[in-house]
Amino acid sequence: MCVIRYPAYIGGIESLAGISLDSSTRLTLSDGPLQLGWKHSGMTSDFIAEVMALRYSRSRKDYVQAHHDIGYLSNELIENAVKFRQPGEILIEAGIFDGTFLIRVKNTIDGVTSSRFQQLLHRLQSRDPGELLLEQIETNAISAESGSGLGLLTLLSNYDAKMAWAFEENYDQRIILTTTAAVAMPPSSNL
Repeated sequence: MCVIRYPAYIGGIESLAGISLDSSTRLTLSDGPLQLGWKHSGMTSDFIAEVMALRYSRSRKDYVQAHHDIGYLSNELIENAVKFRQPGEILIEAGIFDGTFLIRVKNTIDGVTSSRFQQLLHRLQSRDPGELLLEQIETNAISAESGSGLGLLTLLSNYDAKMAWAFEENYDQRIILTTTAAVAMPPSSNL
């Protein structure tokens, strides 16, 4: 198994990829007659944001901020899982621990997607995400190429998300990709 972390430390938690989310909310998106698509990403991330942001409801400002951050992070990870997956389930685990929203998305990808994604992640680790974000925005303005990593760069640069990825080879030449991300929640008086 190959594990890539960006940055490896959050609030005293040393290994983001190894965090247990056993007491979290767990959802599974399955293939079926509805054909998983981006609309399912939006509905699922909205649901997660609604449920997780409730604890911040005493302060409208905190609630709106938590709902937005959770929704954006969730949507980006779920969208990528839907977009780049091989047929099969997408497992989503989410929870708030010590003022940090954590989400883990697990899906299956093929070897080519795995290689391209690992190249992107190595590029992310070698440079400042803010600089890469600006470069990618400029590149996207003149090119119609997809798979740019713009969403991940936005999370790392603008949301200060901490992220880790694990690539685990499966028996049938497919790769199980586990993406774990964390973002700090607003301090709130009702926690």
